[in-house]
Amino acid sequence: MQLDKKTASTTAMKSGGYYSERTRGAKDVIDNASGMLLDAVAAIPEPPSGQPVRIADYGAADGGTSKQTIRNTVAAIRDRFPDHQIVVTYTDLASNDFSTLFKSMQGLDGQTEHTYLKEFDGVFVHACGIGFHNQLMPDASLSLGFSATAMHYISEKPCEIENHVHMVGAEGTTLKAYADQAAKDWERILLARAHELVPGGRLVFMNFGKDEQGRYLGGTGGVDMFGTFDALWKGLADEGRISQDEYVNASFSQYYRTKKEFSAPLLDTGSAVHAAGLRLISAHTGLVKCPYRAAFDASGGAMSAREFAVSYIPTLRSWSETVFATALGPSRSVDERQAIVDTFYQRYEDLVAADPDGHAMDYVHCYLAIEKV
Repeated sequence: MQLDKKTASTTAMKSGGYYSERTRGAKDVIDNASGMLLDAVAAIPEPPSGQPVRIADYGAADGGTSKQTIRNTVAAIRDRFPDHQIVVTYTDLASNDFSTLFKSMQGLDGQTEHTYLKEFDGVFVHACGIGFHNQLMPDASLSLGFSATAMHYISEKPCEIENHVHMVGAEGTTLKAYADQAAKDWERILLARAHELVPGGRLVFMNFGKDEQGRYLGGTGGVDMFGTFDALWKGLADEGRISQDEYVNASFSQYYRTKKEFSAPLLDTGSAVHAAGLRLISAHTGLVKCPYRAAFDASGGAMSAREFAVSYIPTLRSWSETVFATALGPSRSVDERQAIVDTFYQRYEDLVAADPDGHAMDYVHCYLAIEKV
């Protein structure tokens, strides 16, 4: 069974605010890097008279995790350029929950904190439902681009991973195919941003990756999250609950680059990216501990293993569910798909509740600051 390998067809965050409510760690990553954005605001050039300062959040999901940081960035821009209007553009795939995003950023969901649209005059907000692998804005129109926990998605799967669900478990030619696709996509992303940025414009990215110790999301020395995904999904195939094709089709369209892979086209003076004017200002890796695990450990036994599992599994589900749901054959009914996916995550919850030792989704990112000269 051949399914569409395009990421835009198989990937979406859970909607209705579920993603931000269950993904506290992603907000922690953004909050930790907020100083990088303020440094970028201090460095960008003033637009010509009558022109706005344009900023963009690439891969914004429902906007909840970046809400405070975008507000603080808008405030810093207003302080530095009080006579200029500001345009904020949120971008994501067409499947994204933009309705929740706009409710959240206006405080219509009851969460009125950091609603910068009400706080500042002369701020205009747009959305773009096209993926960040493409150029999304006119040439030389963007002052500051920002992206968090998004650009590990490749534009399409070069192949399925026959014996695992993620590239962290791939080997040989399969792993090379994902690495090659990721390199091609990273160059494409950077060239698109180079076209969009004004001279002197900045990019601040914090992307999932592998650090110098080989650690990655959910793979930091405890129970490997993607290994657990694979074992549980394969278990359903071994039982005949799903087919072998449905097992194989659950390959994530992701690649975790190293700092070297992120930096390469920016440092290579012969690259198209370097020729387009992009320069690397800084790059470093960082680990943010899983907040759900931290709360469990800090409870001193007051939180049961089951309570930890119930709090923990939704953060995994918020970004992974569509991968498994879309791997299921088109002949299955909606109810049947949902029942299989519910069983899958319930088994993960039961596994954690039975023995929580080592279960955590620690975040590993590469933080990049980039300038267009």
